[in-house]
Amino acid sequence: MDADKEGPSSSMRTGRWHWRLAFAILAVMFVMGFAAVRTNTLGAADRLDRMMARIGSIIHPAPHRPTLPTIVVTPEPSVSPTPEPVAELPAAAGRTPKPTSTPVPRVPVDMVVVRDHDAVFTSQLTEKMCAVAGTQMVLTILGKGNASDEFQNELESRIGEWEAWDDSHNGGWGPAAIAQALAAYGARGYEVRAYESRGHALKDAAVALTRTGKPVVLLPWWGAHTWVMTGYRADADPTVFRDARISGLYILDPWYPRVSSIWGPSDKPGNFEDMDEMKRNFIGWSRPEGAYPDRDGLFVAVLPTR
Repeated sequence: MDADKEGPSSSMRTGRWHWRLAFAILAVMFVMGFAAVRTNTLGAADRLDRMMARIGSIIHPAPHRPTLPTIVVTPEPSVSPTPEPVAELPAAAGRTPKPTSTPVPRVPVDMVVVRDHDAVFTSQLTEKMCAVAGTQMVLTILGKGNASDEFQNELESRIGEWEAWDDSHNGGWGPAAIAQALAAYGARGYEVRAYESRGHALKDAAVALTRTGKPVVLLPWWGAHTWVMTGYRADADPTVFRDARISGLYILDPWYPRVSSIWGPSDKPGNFEDMDEMKRNFIGWSRPEGAYPDRDGLFVAVLPTR
């Protein structure tokens, strides 16, 4: 019989085999790529986020308009241990001695401004609404909002009033939008601040919370997420002792009860996050959509000032 009547030639069979192999390789690469993104292997998820963020900022640019500034706080000077009080000298004859002030005792502090964390907690409705839910929880704590889904959706619907390029190149919620939203609902006096060190940021947050009795908003996960700080522990009162050391914070995480492929399971409302957890989660600002000169590499928080 003629060769062309005996079936496919060897070259045709080889060609088909090559196509099948190529398809199989592409399928394996797709699966491996998906798995790499899911597990953030070699930063695959981070690179994908950066690419998508840049595309998003081009397709839907944020409006260029004035917004609240980011106040860069100068580093704290080195602090020596708190000195002992100096005793008054005996009064001269015929003169009344000045009253001596009683020194404040150096004792550990465990302060929380929320009695029932579950009552004020709200989980973010979507994966993108952490800032909305964080803002909502602050307003709920201050008696100027509530924990309902309806209120969270109302806040989200108003972002067009506050979004600005300098605050978020992607558009939508940035720390300045959070502060403006709080003010719009009556919680005035919040400022966006950035610090060179984590310790300085946490101590300043503890001081602000102590003096105002109001929660603080932190921007963890390189500035991609929102936490509400409701309290802290320290080895001394940070409003009195400059060398007081913060040992951890009480946190409301709107991501709860979700599990992150990068950060792991979120903690229940009001969980105490020690310094190891703060070092793991509260990381200097680094956003994929572009540069933020007043925030890049710094630790960002939205603090109450009055």
